[in-house]
Amino acid sequence: MPTAAASGKIAELKAALHSTDRLLISFWGLLAIVSLVLHARIPSWRLILLADLCAALLVCAIAYAAHRTGLRALRWAHDWAAYPLVVFTYKQLYLIIGPIHNHRDYDQLLITVDYGLFRLNPTEWMAKFSNPLLTETLQIAYSLFYAIFLAAGFEIYRRLDLSHFRYFSFTIVYGFLISYIGYFFLPAAGPRFTLHDFSQIDSELPGLWLTPALRQFVNFFESIPSGASNAAALAAAQRDVFPSGHAMMTLVAVVLAHRYRLRIRAWVYVAGALLMMATVYLRYHYLIDIFAGALLALPCLLTSNRMFRYFDNDR
Repeated sequence: MPTAAASGKIAELKAALHSTDRLLISFWGLLAIVSLVLHARIPSWRLILLADLCAALLVCAIAYAAHRTGLRALRWAHDWAAYPLVVFTYKQLYLIIGPIHNHRDYDQLLITVDYGLFRLNPTEWMAKFSNPLLTETLQIAYSLFYAIFLAAGFEIYRRLDLSHFRYFSFTIVYGFLISYIGYFFLPAAGPRFTLHDFSQIDSELPGLWLTPALRQFVNFFESIPSGASNAAALAAAQRDVFPSGHAMMTLVAVVLAHRYRLRIRAWVYVAGALLMMATVYLRYHYLIDIFAGALLALPCLLTSNRMFRYFDNDR
């Protein structure tokens, strides 16, 4: 039976955790349960359990320390910890989704849907209009995906309105997690591996100065080794195509930028529009992925406030 001191510390920890902390810990618990139940299919299940436990303990430690000490650096670390932890969560999917589907991909289904809707393959059609300047512009826009959320969050944070910042951060994390759940149902690699030869993209869609380096940057975070052949890249790639998290979260960012009347909202609108175009032009997504992601943005925005209140420590 816990002592009064221990009970007090537990109560203090509960008060210290933000709604986003609770959401992430809950999602890691879900991933841990899936990994444990399907451990026979998931070779890395022990690693996943350990990583999720360590992440949960880290969040609790940062939250508790920030709450107890009130140190500005710790409060800042606690407020912003969710952003790298979303990337941490994303990388876990690489170890889970492929094995539970016995490494079956559903690209052909998505290709068939695209062709059935448009009577063509959109990435092949858009290749007719390619030129190095357009490629460079769209590759930069695509690579700025996470920068949109950081810039918007930073502006809200500088206003010293923590309630708005915490709701903004919660909604962004909540949206990403919704898209991650979608990947479990239809894992696919994307048209740059199926309809096109991944190893030829630099010659087929050349940019100007930054495109090769930015492609390498994107590939690195998707676990694709430098200079890989199409087969090797396909084997290594994350199955994160359907729904398009880029489309979904770009629309969420645009709506929130408008809602909060951010000074950078015009930049968010332009960058968002270019990014949406880039997802197909640069062969990262099928067009049906974009539609699915855009549709998911609506329930995310409609339910985020209710979910925020549910996970809030003041409820």
